[in-house]
Amino acid sequence: MSRAPVAVATIVTIAAGLLIRAFLGGPFAKYAGDALYTVLLYLLVLLAVPAARPSRVAAIAVAASWLIELSQLLDLPALVRPILGSTFNPPDLLWYAVGAGAAWAVHAGLGRAARSGTSSGVQDGDHEWDGPAGEDPTPSPGRP
Repeated sequence: MSRAPVAVATIVTIAAGLLIRAFLGGPFAKYAGDALYTVLLYLLVLLAVPAARPSRVAAIAVAASWLIELSQLLDLPALVRPILGSTFNPPDLLWYAVGAGAAWAVHAGLGRAARSGTSSGVQDGDHEWDGPAGEDPTPSPGRP
């Protein structure tokens, strides 16, 4: 996957997270922020390794999110608490998985769409041969 659309998606994800926090409150804003946090990690991994498989990127993103959340159970130095957080919240683990799953679904879907549009090398309406399914497209000696 090209880095340009991933970079744009990264900016859109950051903007979405900031807008949700600015204009919405309560549990929706908190958990949407958790999911978007993992989407952001997914996109950062994808920026670093554009050819990575969606399932691997999702696994890395959710693992990083979970490690950060679980690190909040430790006695962290005051310097890193603003970055990693300070309060463990079990539901966050679910929402990180939701974010990774959503990013995986979009990424995998875009990959399938790109492959199906270019897999044959023939554009729509530009078919080399339109015979019945399963029939050999090369003409036989008795066929024109």
